[in-house]
Amino acid sequence: MTTSPHPGSPAPSAAPGPLRVGIVGTGGIARAHLPGWREVGAELHCHSEVGAQQFAAEAGATAHDSLQQLLAAVDVVDVCTPTPSHPGIVRAALDAGRDVLCEKPLALDPAEARDLVEQADRAGRLLFPAHVVRYFPQYAAAKRAIDTGAVGTLAVLRFERTGSLPDRSWYADDELSGGIVMDQMIHDIDQALWMAGPVQRVFAQQSIAASDSAVRTAHVVLTHRSGALSHCRGFWGPPGTQFRYTFDLAGDAGLLQYDSAGDPGIVFDAVAAARHTTGDGFLPDVSAVRDPYTAEIVDFATALAGGAPARVEAADGALAVEISHAALESLRTGRSITC
Repeated sequence: MTTSPHPGSPAPSAAPGPLRVGIVGTGGIARAHLPGWREVGAELHCHSEVGAQQFAAEAGATAHDSLQQLLAAVDVVDVCTPTPSHPGIVRAALDAGRDVLCEKPLALDPAEARDLVEQADRAGRLLFPAHVVRYFPQYAAAKRAIDTGAVGTLAVLRFERTGSLPDRSWYADDELSGGIVMDQMIHDIDQALWMAGPVQRVFAQQSIAASDSAVRTAHVVLTHRSGALSHCRGFWGPPGTQFRYTFDLAGDAGLLQYDSAGDPGIVFDAVAAARHTTGDGFLPDVSAVRDPYTAEIVDFATALAGGAPARVEAADGALAVEISHAALESLRTGRSITC
């Protein structure tokens, strides 16, 4: 994959070189993104407050001492830092004229997320919110089935996502991460929006274990403008909780169901199973399918090069933040929130 000028940009004097990508933050998500950048032949750069040199050695990247140095060396910025820092890094990258891939959520505040979308529009740059679940083959197949009328008019959608609380301390601080709704359940809220369309009301409830505040379950009910109802359930369990995701999509012409626990995609014999990793409870195991993290990065890079628009647009990321924030407001007030 090579770089391509944006519409209105002057033509380069020589053949374009590899896409120069600056990864900001070098934790688990950054490593999940690496295969995708390698697949498109990117030249890698990185910057992080901690671990940049080790990541650079592993990834064959050039480490930079500051964000400003990185921005001067790259075409694209991949934001893989903790959620509170997303808006500042995205703004700096857009100000520098760089295209941006940003891990979800774009921001914790809906107004701030919308402002980032508007800034990208003004700058003429792509802002790609990394809603990776749209690239899981099961969800993509369900979306195609809905779009072709296989289940008829949607009536009820149920999504469930289970895993252990991530092992970084900031995740357990709702002020920093947005809690289970903004961090974990935003994936399924985005799926509900993608499949059933705009939402007019949101209601949410949450239960936190008395013995361990990190163990919690939340329920978010979305009333769509179409009349369809979506129920999203998220669970953060204790360490060792197996990552699992399910959906049930019912329309007036059929039902689509999926459960990752019952359909691994590939069946391993005893020898292979002994060598098979099952994920860490935070990120899903994707070894049995086309890597969705790679798929999303290839999609983004294709859009950058002038190909088809990406499956996820900046406005989708802002809308997911808006609906997730409404769910948090419902948790706080106990009321149904009108969108």
